[in-house]
Amino acid sequence: MNVAIVGASGAVGQEFLKVLEERKFPIEQLTLFGSSRSAGTEYTFCGKTYVVQELRHGDCFKGMNIVFTSAGASVSKEYAEDITRYGALMIDNSSAFRMDKDVPLVVPEVNAEDAKLCPRGIIANPNCTTTQMVVALKPIEDLSHIKRVHVSTYQAASGAGAAAMAELEQQYYEIINNKPVTVNKFAYQLAYNLIPQIDVFTENGYTKEEMKMYHETRKIMHSDVEVSATCVRVPSLRAHSESVWVETEKPITVEMARKAFESAEGIVLLDNPEKKEYPMPLFVAGKNPVYVGRIRQDLANPNGLTFWCVGDQIKKGAALNAVQIAEYLIKK
Repeated sequence: MNVAIVGASGAVGQEFLKVLEERKFPIEQLTLFGSSRSAGTEYTFCGKTYVVQELRHGDCFKGMNIVFTSAGASVSKEYAEDITRYGALMIDNSSAFRMDKDVPLVVPEVNAEDAKLCPRGIIANPNCTTTQMVVALKPIEDLSHIKRVHVSTYQAASGAGAAAMAELEQQYYEIINNKPVTVNKFAYQLAYNLIPQIDVFTENGYTKEEMKMYHETRKIMHSDVEVSATCVRVPSLRAHSESVWVETEKPITVEMARKAFESAEGIVLLDNPEKKEYPMPLFVAGKNPVYVGRIRQDLANPNGLTFWCVGDQIKKGAALNAVQIAEYLIKK
């Protein structure tokens, strides 16, 4: 494969390089693109040095097979025609095309076959919080149709990029050393705090992030499931956590759920409360699977089940999912 990465210098772009190398993705030629600021930056991949080229309009994607894009929705929209003009497959990590009817929105563990039909040559990667949640919902859906989902997310600084992670670390340093606290990436200080807002608010009082979880879950799962989300930024560096309540058409026991999670693709069951074993972002950061624990019967609903899941936002929530889509298509 001749592969390109657009947005190579960002947090997800750097994760693309790591994941592609870890998984020994079949690359004949690798090309890195970035903004004028990152052009000229050098990165090492599989022992070779690559220089980031400035992203410009033209024929620079001619001869490419797969282009991974992670430079924001505006860049994806602007360059989509350039990328796909000569037959390259664009796997996009932004929100630009997720809800377009002729662009599949894919999580391979859930709806891999949707990737086969992409008339525009574009496949969309879902929002990171949606991705890990639908991986965990799939084995439950296979037992009984899910009617409703209530979810509260606890999203790490990594969700806002590398600069946000650096700012969180800087804030802790400044607080400890009695210095003025830097606040640029978030509306408020994140260190020693929680911020119950991710993205802008919409007319119905939910944020865009929360509405993404509603719409994207329904599209990926081909379902009429109703989803109500509250998304919260928390002062952890990497890996998002979610507290999930589901209502199914038929009651599902905890034991049934455990067995389903244990055998599901892309999930690690970590649910041993007696030994205080459950998923935490501190230990899940940098790992591929979605970790599930704290499985309980919902006390307020006889057809309800509740669980806790944690996944690395940069890895499974972004770069890994995109690479898995490409791997699936190559295999098929």
